[in-house]
Amino acid sequence: MDGATPIPQGTAYGRQNPTYDASLTEVGTGTPCGEWLRRFWQPIALSGDATVRPKKVRLLGEDLILFRDRKGRPGLLYPRCMHRGTTLFYGKVEDEGIRCCYHGFLFAVDGTCLDQPCEPDHGLHRDAARQPWYPLEERYGLVFAYMGPPEKKPVLPRYDVLENPAPDERYVAVIGGQGATGDDTFEIVPYSWIHMNDNVMDPFHVQVLHSTFTVVQFVAEFKVMPKCDFYPVEDGVCYSAYRKLDDGREMDRISHWMMPSIMSVPSIFFDAGPSTSIGWVVPADDESYFQVNVRKSRDNRKFSLPIDGKLWHERTDEEKQDVPGDYEAQVGQGKISLHSEEHLATSDRGVVMQRRMLEQQIKLVQNGSDPAGVIFDPAKALVHVRSGNFFRAEPKREPVPAE
Repeated sequence: MDGATPIPQGTAYGRQNPTYDASLTEVGTGTPCGEWLRRFWQPIALSGDATVRPKKVRLLGEDLILFRDRKGRPGLLYPRCMHRGTTLFYGKVEDEGIRCCYHGFLFAVDGTCLDQPCEPDHGLHRDAARQPWYPLEERYGLVFAYMGPPEKKPVLPRYDVLENPAPDERYVAVIGGQGATGDDTFEIVPYSWIHMNDNVMDPFHVQVLHSTFTVVQFVAEFKVMPKCDFYPVEDGVCYSAYRKLDDGREMDRISHWMMPSIMSVPSIFFDAGPSTSIGWVVPADDESYFQVNVRKSRDNRKFSLPIDGKLWHERTDEEKQDVPGDYEAQVGQGKISLHSEEHLATSDRGVVMQRRMLEQQIKLVQNGSDPAGVIFDPAKALVHVRSGNFFRAEPKREPVPAE
């Protein structure tokens, strides 16, 4: 009718309730993603964190107890004692295992019950008792757990970029969750592992979030918008980000994401050559994760940089608003991102490839097959990591005038 108020377009009224992709975010026992993740070795702690004092660990939605017996063997047990159900967090670690505080049942690192002091002859049937447990191995200064079907246990991989450290190199490991660009960590990151997993195949956010939106958070070279090529490889997805720099150099920066949630990102300082670090994004449960990073190092240089001289935990909320980093961008997605509200674009090609590969591999496990990226032959345990900063040309230099 004449004079009617025009109907505004695109208002929020009437929008459908948003949803998330449960197949990629739910990691508990029996879930499609959870069963797929359990087919891989997962780093759960620094080797130095496995001690004679029991430590709580939350992994893939399960609460567990980590300890090291007095003979040096690490153990990972279900926390509720199989006798009467109290937690082994208050247990006492001995030479052969951990003893429950309530009635003294002693369990070895493989869950074997070694002693039942309140029973005749210390347990006439103790060989039939078993505390649920998971196998552990140690490498690169880390403790790894395998939580999948025993008959499907793969070998623990080695990564070529971490092997054969030079006499003056050492392994530097960090576990927890990094806040923005500071090396200060908190134990658990309060949102889904998929947030950070997506981030690995998103080179374009480096030019915006870390370089031009506020201040240069890493190095000035990242101000150059990259031209990116994304491509699948046998164990994951890679991207090559090409930049032509102001000083004449041309660089291909290659990042490699490996299943299930492993990333090798080159040096943020533009050091030339292959990467020397590996990172794992390890789900604690559906709504939280912790990050594990290890690298070969000749110095004490941090994994990342402070902003304006402050570590992440030292900055106020207002300062984080003024200069947000990865944490702020990712926590802003919510504990689990509402995937039905996403509008993916051409710059998200790597994220799309990565998610599709995850979906395909999860379905393989559901159908009874072994996923890509698991290795059963010890002779093939060495994984080739493709990441690095590879320069095509040396910078142009002005001739030095003769004296």
